[in-house]
Amino acid sequence: MPFGSTRNAASTQGSSRLVERPLLLCGLTFVALLSFVATASAQGLKGLDKHVELCNRVSEAEANLRISSCTALIESDAVTPRGLAIAFNNRGNAYNAKGEHKRAIEDYEQAIAADRNYARAFNNRGVAYTNLGEFKRALEDFDRSIKLDAASAPVFVNRAEAYGKTGDYRRALVDYGQAIKLQPALEGAWNGRCWARAIVGELRPALTDCNEALRLKPNVAVALDSRGFTYLKLGQADAAIADYNSALQLNPRLATSLYGRGLGKRRQGNAAGAAADIAAAVAIQPTIATDFARYGVK
Repeated sequence: MPFGSTRNAASTQGSSRLVERPLLLCGLTFVALLSFVATASAQGLKGLDKHVELCNRVSEAEANLRISSCTALIESDAVTPRGLAIAFNNRGNAYNAKGEHKRAIEDYEQAIAADRNYARAFNNRGVAYTNLGEFKRALEDFDRSIKLDAASAPVFVNRAEAYGKTGDYRRALVDYGQAIKLQPALEGAWNGRCWARAIVGELRPALTDCNEALRLKPNVAVALDSRGFTYLKLGQADAAIADYNSALQLNPRLATSLYGRGLGKRRQGNAAGAAADIAAAVAIQPTIATDFARYGVK
């Protein structure tokens, strides 16, 4: 299932670092959505197949094109009630990708109204609430999605992220573990568990998780950042700086890597380099010193 972006300002509660990882939005395949088209009523909708294809695209097509095609399906009589729920859900995904999270929530609510058992719409509304910092509502939606479909690893990852943002890392660890059981190749679950384990002080298991995340998907900035943070807490400044350097090559504005590298340089006695990195990190994420202190690193 494709990833949606959630690079928002840091929350005042829990782990602001967790916003750097993408949450998982759930769409539906082109063939599956096409099966919910009411073919007898579709004759009047020009370009039906193209609208279905574009509406289905969770990330590949430009968001406004997806919105336009989903809207064409919603406003036509060319889809069944189940197809209408899917079209609202997928249009919500496109709004979420644009950062219009409140507008996305409106569409997810329409999808749920059309199908009260549509687990994906509950998950995706939870993602939107997470993006807005409304973690209680997000957790309620993830709970409902899991009750409807307990075999969806991405929803467990999303709920773990929400728990992390409220500072409940132990419950986050349980959900990451369940996601890994369900989908062992899900890199984001290994990376998320690495970060949460590092925060609570399970440093050697955290390092193992980060290594697995990078084995599954090399050269991911946030995974390198998580491993750099783990090395920093282990007191291995050289290894931490190496990972932070690699992360910053991929994402030069990753505040946690800039700040962590600054702390590593300070431990090496490089006061000027430390001050420059820390200042750059604070300019991007003003709360970062407080965040790292909460994680047990100063």
